[in-house]
Amino acid sequence: MAAQEDIQALQAEVAWREEELASLKRRLTAALAAEPQPESARPAPVCPLPPRAALSRDEILRYSRQLLLPELGMRGQLRLAAASVLVVGCGGLGCPLAQYLAAAGVGRLGLVDHDVVETSNLARQVLHGEALAGCAKAFSAAAALRRLNSAVQYVPYAQALSPVSALELVRGYDVVADCSDNVPTRYLVNDACVLAGRPLVSASALRFEGQLTVYNCADGPCYRCVFPEPPPAETVTNCADGGVLGVVPGVLGCLQALEVLKIAAGLGPSYSGSLLLFDGLRGHFRSIRLRRRRPDCAVCGQQPSVTGLQDYEAFCGSSATDKCRSLKLLSPDERVSVTDYKRLLDSGSPHLLLDVRPQVEVDICRLPHALHIPLNLLERRNGESLKLLAEAIQKEKRERKEGAPVPLYVICKLGNDSQRAVRILQSLTAAQELDFLTVQDVVGGLMAWAAKIDGTFPQY
Repeated sequence: MAAQEDIQALQAEVAWREEELASLKRRLTAALAAEPQPESARPAPVCPLPPRAALSRDEILRYSRQLLLPELGMRGQLRLAAASVLVVGCGGLGCPLAQYLAAAGVGRLGLVDHDVVETSNLARQVLHGEALAGCAKAFSAAAALRRLNSAVQYVPYAQALSPVSALELVRGYDVVADCSDNVPTRYLVNDACVLAGRPLVSASALRFEGQLTVYNCADGPCYRCVFPEPPPAETVTNCADGGVLGVVPGVLGCLQALEVLKIAAGLGPSYSGSLLLFDGLRGHFRSIRLRRRRPDCAVCGQQPSVTGLQDYEAFCGSSATDKCRSLKLLSPDERVSVTDYKRLLDSGSPHLLLDVRPQVEVDICRLPHALHIPLNLLERRNGESLKLLAEAIQKEKRERKEGAPVPLYVICKLGNDSQRAVRILQSLTAAQELDFLTVQDVVGGLMAWAAKIDGTFPQY
């Protein structure tokens, strides 16, 4: 009986100590992530890894299954052990990518991410866990990878990749994997890789779909060869707007890891000059040929105009570090804050609130007094939807004693689609298809409402 009590007491002590250690780790990584990083700060340079002549007995055992592959063998494994890979983004793509690179025995992994772990990340960013919410992703990923393979060197960079630091950072690594989720970073990483002469393995994932290619390798094109100009900022959708099933970036991250390993081991890439498309909903893969390297490309062409890194946020018209893209399509007088809208709502002043989110988002949560018409129906000038909106406006007018037009407010998840809807509604008013006093969008949308007005309102 005494022995059993001792065992239970020791188990309780271990559990308490583990929780205390986890708390200390959270505090440390949060403090490191919160430490201000000046824009001019440059990451500490890394020394090239020395070539390896042999594997240890333990390494032979660890990597024995891949050592048996004739295409890889001892020679390829030694090349992996001396290789270094820079992973830009420790999210849905970067987590599985880094996990398999560490497991395969790549000598050094640089991990770049300015963001912190959030609960909404955990469905797809498999290196992080609940206990590390609020911690810097770069440090969280490094800690998880170190538990997997302590022989690999991990260099976390808990800061945003910037034109000031990117070129020097890229030059310190043999291969770069772009796992970012925004257009400015893709151009930045591409240009740095071209200027530094490094191959770039790039992937993206959204909803049930993903794509993968290798830039600046084996005479293949660079990112600018394929996309000389960035798309309009309002046409770009990310996971926060469009959603993603977590396993989809997992699939693409694993394919990225495969391409990186083949390049690092000297086997060569499969997707230089071609683009792999993945349709997870239908279970289809297909590959399409990309255009060849452009002689007139701005960065890799015969007479390049881009000879140094530039301001990519200005070039793309969007931010690289915003967690959720924030468009500015309207003037300040065409917008209203959630605080001002709540004040209007409490006053009982007649108005109409239009929710333009897709039905799938309305099924998650909604404001009960809002009229729902999805943005895509407004864009198509759907007759039934416009009739519904006109009837709602007329109803509000009748409830006003003077029968004057009522103000119309538009809301969505984040305040981006609502701005597009305002522009459409303004054009309909100009064509006299609708009659309302004013139309404004609600800045920040329902997520701002949840953060600033109603703490019980679901965030997603």
